[in-house]
Amino acid sequence: MIRVLVVAALAGMALSPGQGAWAQREPDEETPLFTFRDSRITESSGLAVSPTHKDVYYTHNDSSDGPIFFAVGADGRTRAKYTLQGAAARDWEGMAATKDPKTGRGVLWFADIGDNFDGAWPDISVYRVPEPTSVRDAAVPAVRYRFRYEDGGHNAEGVMVHPRTGRLYIVSKEFAGSVYEAPKRLRTDRTNVLRKVGSAPVMATDAAYAPDGSSFVIRTYFSATVYRAPGDQIARVSMPQLEQAESIAYTLDGKALLTGTEGKNSPVYRVPLPESVLRETAPSPAPTPTGDAGKGAGKGKGGATTLVADAREDTGADAGVPGSAVALWLAAAAGATGLITFIARRTR
Repeated sequence: MIRVLVVAALAGMALSPGQGAWAQREPDEETPLFTFRDSRITESSGLAVSPTHKDVYYTHNDSSDGPIFFAVGADGRTRAKYTLQGAAARDWEGMAATKDPKTGRGVLWFADIGDNFDGAWPDISVYRVPEPTSVRDAAVPAVRYRFRYEDGGHNAEGVMVHPRTGRLYIVSKEFAGSVYEAPKRLRTDRTNVLRKVGSAPVMATDAAYAPDGSSFVIRTYFSATVYRAPGDQIARVSMPQLEQAESIAYTLDGKALLTGTEGKNSPVYRVPLPESVLRETAPSPAPTPTGDAGKGAGKGKGGATTLVADAREDTGADAGVPGSAVALWLAAAAGATGLITFIARRTR
């Protein structure tokens, strides 16, 4: 909790009114979609929607638990507990759910990527698990992929998988965070190298791809930022006030976000995406036929090219952090990093 307060104080200094571009969501009642009722779910750190089972949500605990995850119903009650065979849980921090494009079966990904010791671990792991076909307690097989960063160790909490390409990405949790891309083909017989492909907001706690692959979102303690691609920001979206925001996922229709927090009986909120964001991530219109009818396409106010250009002009390319605040933020962060590391080593 102290760590969150320290970071919040820094954010208050950096994010002054009027800086950056925000997409305001529609007012809602700020009531949870559901609340975890299982006393075993004490530190919900990852969240995903089942791609094949209706009204089933998956979650797992942070580093205080073993290699297990839970299937939870829309009422917040646990419907099944699963154990990964032959897996370890050093510091699980996030998960993702996709569909195998060849078989249509669900696939779950669990990221053992937390590192509160300044990149001390020689490698990190992500486990690939076939989604269970039945919602009942079971042990499930898991394939382990080991990774290392091309530029040294990092603490990370965000994992996302592109639903069309199957490409895996890790988002580091740092004052100067980054998005790292895994190789197209993952190997189990060697350590896979993660390469930096973009920047990420300060202290990112989770990430997720939209179901159609058109965009992705990165969560921080304070808000969420939607991107078309690494480094190509659409807008930041306000989020419900949570004690320690740790997870984010898209609904199956891609029109809303789900976000949760740690703690016993923790809530999960459904946050509708603003219309402006949905418009920016909608499929591109069919090409206009050549000739006079198509000469003005993309040049007027309604053209797709203009929409993209206007969005980039409004949001900037700072990947979620106002450029004018970076210097001040990093200066304050230098003093806070030692305190955060000190606390982390004694509370995890």
